[in-house]
Amino acid sequence: MYNERVMKEFAEPKNVGFIENADGVGKVGNASCGDIMEISLKIDNDIITDAKFRTFGCAAAIASSSVATQMVIGKTLDEALEIKNKDVVETLQGLPPQKIHCSVLAEEAIKKAVEDYRDKKNN
Repeated sequence: MYNERVMKEFAEPKNVGFIENADGVGKVGNASCGDIMEISLKIDNDIITDAKFRTFGCAAAIASSSVATQMVIGKTLDEALEIKNKDVVETLQGLPPQKIHCSVLAEEAIKKAVEDYRDKKNN
């Protein structure tokens, strides 16, 4: 069902955990499948210096979370917001059609974490 890259990210995910005193946190879920994804960010001068994830879900959800955190580290906030679910799928070298929603969760979690940071910064 899953390709070798997805299975590698699932078996050896990067950036697992939660950043204490995170600058931005994005938590999203998919009610139909039960996946829950949370991404926390450390941000310095609008550059993402660290990202961690906690995900309750299938192999595709965990792999998508792992890849998403790797993709955002070192990017500006605006660059991170440009990451789309198709970029996550491409990095994973494909996902089964019924698992594409996992990559959408990764995109949404990144957006929510950046929005959370910007909301905190502006208040």
